[in-house]
Amino acid sequence: MDLPKVRGTLTLDKPLDGLTWLRVGGPADVLFQPADADDLAAFLATLDPSVPVFPMGVGSNLIVRDGGVRGVVIRLGRGFNGIEVSGDQVVAGAASLDAHVARKAAEAGVDLTFLRTIPGSIGGAVRMNAGCYGSYIADVFQSAEVILRDGTRQTLTDMQFAYRSSVLPEGAVLISATLKGPRGNPDTLAARMDAQLKKRDETQPTKDRTAGSTFRNPSGASSTGQAGDSHELKAWKVIQDAGMRGAQKGGAVMNDMHANFLTNAGGATAADLEDLGEEVRKKVYDSSGITLEWEIMRIGER
Repeated sequence: MDLPKVRGTLTLDKPLDGLTWLRVGGPADVLFQPADADDLAAFLATLDPSVPVFPMGVGSNLIVRDGGVRGVVIRLGRGFNGIEVSGDQVVAGAASLDAHVARKAAEAGVDLTFLRTIPGSIGGAVRMNAGCYGSYIADVFQSAEVILRDGTRQTLTDMQFAYRSSVLPEGAVLISATLKGPRGNPDTLAARMDAQLKKRDETQPTKDRTAGSTFRNPSGASSTGQAGDSHELKAWKVIQDAGMRGAQKGGAVMNDMHANFLTNAGGATAADLEDLGEEVRKKVYDSSGITLEWEIMRIGER
C-alpha cells in the first residue's frame, strides 16, 4: 500500500488490542495518528480511494476481531481534543473525552451533565447519539465538522439522529462538534455529576474490563433517541430472564453485576466475546421472541 507523507504518525501492522477497553483484537494494516486537521485532510486527499478507512475513538464501545482490520485505522489524538465554551455553546474536538466536556461545560454554567458518565470521546458520542438519564446528543447537537474521504471539509447540521445511531457521509471523519446546553449553576451541575457517578458505580461494573452496554434496549425510542416510557423493556432484564446473567465462554462473561455488560474476565479473545454475545441473542430470542441488537461496534476479520 502506497501511503502519503504525513506530519503525524503512521504505524504498519499495529496491534489494536491495547487501544480498546476490552483489550482484544488483531492488528490494523495501518494506524494513522494525524497531527491536526490539515494533516488528516491532506492524507485522505492523497490516499488511494480504494483503501478503506475506519475512524477509531478511544475504543470504549468496540470489539476488534482477532484477524485485525484491513486498510487504515485513523485515531485522533492531542490535536483534536480541544474544548471551548462560549455562552451556552461548547465546541469540542472529536478526541475530547465525554467526561471532560461535561466537566468543563459545567464549570462555565452549561448543562451537559449527562455526558459525565458516558465512556468514550465526543466523536463516538455524536456518531452513536449517546445518551443517558433521558438526554441524548441529538438534544444538544448544533453542528459537526467532518473531513470527507476526498479530503474536503464539510459542516453538518443534520445527522439524522435515531436511537443510538446517526448518518455520516461514507468515509467521513468527524473532527469536532458544537453542542448547546441549558444554563445552570456550576455548583448544582457539579453536585449532579457527583450523584450520577455514585449511582453508576453502585449499579455498573465500572472496575471490570467492559465496553459499556452490549445491546440496545429492545423497545422503541423516538427518532431523536429520546427514552420511551418507564415501562420500556431493558436489555439487562431480558438477558437475565433468559438465564444468561453470568454466562461464560472462554474468558468472556456476561457480568454478574449487570447482565448487559459483556466482560473480558481474563484471557478472552474477540471471538469469545462475540460468540458469547451471539449466544445471548439466541437465548433471548428463544425465550422471549425478542431480537437484541448489538450496541457495541464490531469491526475487522475473524
